[in-house]
Amino acid sequence: MLRPSAAAAFRSADPAARGAMALQQQHNLPRSTTAAQGTHCLPSTEAAFRPANPAARGDKAQRQSLAPPTTAAQGKHHHSSATASRPTGPAARGAMEFDYFVVIDFEATCERDSRIYPQEIIEFPAVLVDAATGGLVSSFRTYVRPRHHPRLTEFCSELTGIRQDQVDGGVDLEQALAMHDAWLKEAGAAKNSLAVVTWGDWDCRTMLEFECSFKCLTKPSYFNQWVNLRIPFEAVFGAGRRNLQEAVAEAGLQWNGRLHCGLDDARNTACLLAELMQRGATICITGSLAPPPHPEPQPQPQQILQPQQPPVNRSLSSCFSGAVAADCYCYCGMAIRRGVMATPGPMQGHHFFICGNWTPSLGPVCPFFVWAA
Repeated sequence: MLRPSAAAAFRSADPAARGAMALQQQHNLPRSTTAAQGTHCLPSTEAAFRPANPAARGDKAQRQSLAPPTTAAQGKHHHSSATASRPTGPAARGAMEFDYFVVIDFEATCERDSRIYPQEIIEFPAVLVDAATGGLVSSFRTYVRPRHHPRLTEFCSELTGIRQDQVDGGVDLEQALAMHDAWLKEAGAAKNSLAVVTWGDWDCRTMLEFECSFKCLTKPSYFNQWVNLRIPFEAVFGAGRRNLQEAVAEAGLQWNGRLHCGLDDARNTACLLAELMQRGATICITGSLAPPPHPEPQPQPQQILQPQQPPVNRSLSSCFSGAVAADCYCYCGMAIRRGVMATPGPMQGHHFFICGNWTPSLGPVCPFFVWAA
């Protein structure tokens, strides 16, 4: 029996296509996309690589027989997109702004029915998507060791599937950011031509920004703007509250992996991104963090110095006659000041003349000093 969501497509297809669709529905085969669509969403949570020759396939099978690592070492998985073609229409115009999309879905420390403060990232996953084809290029994962709440709660482990030994063997957030940056460079994704994609604004606007702020870390600038995939999804399917798993199902895709496993969530989000591109959704930046305002420079008070001039009357014989004469000036061009030496010694009680710009805090501005005759 055909699903209602596929009925319209079944009626519009040619006889050969209708036969294939009926066979797919009869045997309950999973939905897949064609090479022309350029979307490769894999049913396994492990690395996806589809070699072209039997020898390579045998080598792949040997690699898959190895047990996956349980340490915090970064996971790098490359996906084949050789058969994908460039989409056309609005999707192409939206995607041409970027060469790559990097889909992230952080997992963080948590507790049932209460809030942990500060919350810290414990799984750092990412999936690289070719913006021209929608193909999954590579994936990344590292576990992150929390500093303030190093012991995971029972609820957190049950929800995310992350074990205590995985975070104990993890890296700190600063190193995780550096590893992620190195992975992007190795994959050939230029920083100025990629966009971060998330399901919601929490990952970039709240979680990563908050943790980097209170740990005084500098994150790569590409995390300061992102695509909230909810927005183009609602443009295609209509507004309404849906979680990621519900959105994937509504788009006609099959959910692969474990819910709240960060890497599985990111891979399913990447498949949903490719599906929206194929349907003509415009993928563009929807959220950003405003750069901190640059403080306005405050003018510093500066003392205006007068040009030095020789005193008009160097003998000063007429200046010591009760009051300072108007024509007696220091090197600054200011009227000189008269004082009496108070320091004990042979000149105690003698009168002298100094710079007219003298202040108690700065002293004289120019070196003018003359003993009175």
